[in-house]
Amino acid sequence: MLFFLGTTLATAQVKTEVDTTTIRIGEQINYKINVQADSTALVVFPEGQTFMPLENVEALKIDTTKQKAQFLLSRVYKLTQFDSGAYTIPRQKIIIGEKSFFTDSLRVNVNTVTVDTTKQKLYDIKPIIDVEEAGSDWWKGLLIIIGIVGLVAFLLYWFIWRKKPLSEEEQIALLPPYDRAKLALQKLDESQYLIRSEVKEYYSELTFIIRKYLDEKVYDRALESTTSELVARLNLLKEGNQIPLSKETILHIESILKRADLVKFAKSAPDTALAEMDKSTIDKAIDNVKVSLPEPSEEEKLLDKKYKEAQERKKKRQKIALTVGVSLFLLIATFIGFGVKYGFGYVKDTIIGHESKTLLEGQWVKSAYGFPPVYIETPKVLKRVEIELPEEVQQQMSRTTFAYGTLLDVFSVVVNTTTVNAPKQPTQGETTENPTFDLLKVSEQTIEGFEAKGAANITVKKEKFITPNKAEGLKTFGTLSLPVPNSEASVDASYMVLAFANENVLQQIVITWPLDDDYADDMIERIVNSVEVNPEEIQDNTK
Repeated sequence: MLFFLGTTLATAQVKTEVDTTTIRIGEQINYKINVQADSTALVVFPEGQTFMPLENVEALKIDTTKQKAQFLLSRVYKLTQFDSGAYTIPRQKIIIGEKSFFTDSLRVNVNTVTVDTTKQKLYDIKPIIDVEEAGSDWWKGLLIIIGIVGLVAFLLYWFIWRKKPLSEEEQIALLPPYDRAKLALQKLDESQYLIRSEVKEYYSELTFIIRKYLDEKVYDRALESTTSELVARLNLLKEGNQIPLSKETILHIESILKRADLVKFAKSAPDTALAEMDKSTIDKAIDNVKVSLPEPSEEEKLLDKKYKEAQERKKKRQKIALTVGVSLFLLIATFIGFGVKYGFGYVKDTIIGHESKTLLEGQWVKSAYGFPPVYIETPKVLKRVEIELPEEVQQQMSRTTFAYGTLLDVFSVVVNTTTVNAPKQPTQGETTENPTFDLLKVSEQTIEGFEAKGAANITVKKEKFITPNKAEGLKTFGTLSLPVPNSEASVDASYMVLAFANENVLQQIVITWPLDDDYADDMIERIVNSVEVNPEEIQDNTK
């Protein structure tokens, strides 16, 4: 068995081919790897962006050719570069069985495109074009709110503020006492009390008319006084020259009131002609009272006007109080209704406003950041942040950073991509399984970075993390206390660091958010579930 394995490895061969070593910016190189191995050997080709500083545009499928007892496996990689200069394609690792083989490095020249300015017109750089945000359904909610407010306002106007047409009773009540009494006598004359022999009802209505008129114009207790009390009061007012009524008028009124008492209490039944005569007598008595009463003075008119204005103000205050009461009732009922359905905390945050809730329910952005790209969905677009690396570090690696917020903002999202420039490759025959980045050390360095920015009380947990597209990395998470700017206070927060690495690329996603914030927790779950560090489908490249 050892002899067979040794024979297999001894006969394995790895060769590379390129169609050119000089290209112009944006052109592609066909980099081909040929592997000749035994038919039973397991062969693994390079994957991803292992050709940097050149970009792997496409990796074609493996071509297999049988040669006697061996297979010739070939795969073509299409590489390109968009900056001019001389670049070195690093040595690529191919695994055959349990042994690693490395190709030779290759130097490639990328030339600029020569432009003849005498023939090719030059144009100014076009200005940045503002892109309109995608439409949302916010206007539907606004229309619903306007409709509800409009309906409530219409109902309040219709039932409270609208000047309603007066009923017949209200119109009669607004008439002066004399006109009101004359109209009542007219209606009594049109009634059918006498035709139906309802004498008691007829005299009750007749005496009420004269008593009401006297109550309003002569004696304010005429309605509740007995006949003798009312007649005595009228004679007293006459003797005191307070009312210029004749004795004859007072006697007629007394006579009719006594006859009405007999009809009501002694069941007397005068004939129809006498009843009609009594009505005519009351009609003349009302006229005599009106004529005998002096015209109201200007002071009395003014007092009456002020009284009416006070009544109008009272009615207006009542309308305002009723409107405010109904509005408050509707607001409270609406708050309780939505609170029962959606939760009182959610309704309160919607009315008052909550930063995390606004971000969670806003328009999210899904994009790729850095190279190799990190695909992530965030509530706001991440902006490039320039971070200066020391000169000695710049020669070894480069870093791109995209961020929303900072550590001191409590909620923040940062995407870092660190790339090692031209890593040292092992010599022919050497094997190595150690990646350029140790994720555990990277995690510790990140925590140290938190401490350097003032974070305290840091708790640390670590576990394996797998993205939805099956990329594996390290998840570091826990809680910490962040200092409040210009204050000695601090705020508790949660943090999460997702790290992914291969031999020359480190990708990090650093997230911080408020502790015990349900909206922020929902945001983080959505962000983490959207992370993809290798969106292309991973194919089985083994044979």
